[in-house]
Amino acid sequence: MAKLDYTEITPKDKYLNRKEFLKALGIAGASVAVLAACQDKPFIAGDDLPRQGVIPAAPNSGGSTEEFGNILTAYEDVISYNNFYEFTTDKEGVARLAKDFQTSPWEIQIGGLVENPGPISMKEIRNRYPTEERVYRMRCVEGWTMAIPWQGFPLSALLEDIQPQSSAKYIRFESIYDPKTMPGQSNRYFPWPYVEGLRLDEAYHNLTLLATGIYGEDLLPQNGAPIRLVVPWKYGFKSIKSIVKIDLVEEMPVSLWMESAPKEYGFYANVNPTVDHPRWSQATERRIGEYSRQPTIMFNGYKEEVGSLYEGMDLRENF
Repeated sequence: MAKLDYTEITPKDKYLNRKEFLKALGIAGASVAVLAACQDKPFIAGDDLPRQGVIPAAPNSGGSTEEFGNILTAYEDVISYNNFYEFTTDKEGVARLAKDFQTSPWEIQIGGLVENPGPISMKEIRNRYPTEERVYRMRCVEGWTMAIPWQGFPLSALLEDIQPQSSAKYIRFESIYDPKTMPGQSNRYFPWPYVEGLRLDEAYHNLTLLATGIYGEDLLPQNGAPIRLVVPWKYGFKSIKSIVKIDLVEEMPVSLWMESAPKEYGFYANVNPTVDHPRWSQATERRIGEYSRQPTIMFNGYKEEVGSLYEGMDLRENF
């Protein structure tokens, strides 16, 4: 499958102006799926539209958003409807509280069981790792979904450079802890800072992304700037935001949600319609921009790519 060109999704100056974008559509050959981001209501491609209008879920991944309705989530929804508890539990209040959050300069401390530890700055990251565009579905454990065009690079590229030692089995991520500018961190229910983790084979998988942008621009603070994890086959809370520390470890990391509510949140957090959250069903989901609910898809639609990682595992026990 050909590499996704961001200009086939939507240029910002045209995407913000629906009339201009519609004029340009016939000239520039912009992707049909992007029209959804510019309309008042979701647009679902029909049989009369060209096959080349379908945007891939990830370059060369073999998947596509076709089975999800060819819908991209509107940019305004992506930047205004956010879970980021470090700021607030109010989804629509995150952008306001995060608007002055400083994301430059920024560096990530690399440590643990690696051959090449030490800090790496965002400037170094941008210079060292070329970004690519990937459209991924994001499924929240709360039962809503988005389809987002991310910019970023495979986590495996970073791992190849830092060289995990043979004893490393997991990767542990840590978000910034800054209660002076992140008022949500005054909530004592949560054991700050935010921590998440992956098994090493999950981290090396090609779909696992370190994202630095959306819709062709740098991430905004409410979306996890300047760098966040994106693991599309897992519930969104696994995709930790505003990363400041990465360690390779031998023992399974205990995430913030595992520590806060161990009976409700497990380490794997794979999207699984047959395993309900203790307080609600996971069998269906609602796409942001729609009112009806759709059946939840195993591994969020990425079963072909990642199912082999969990062969032989009891996915109810390892939820």
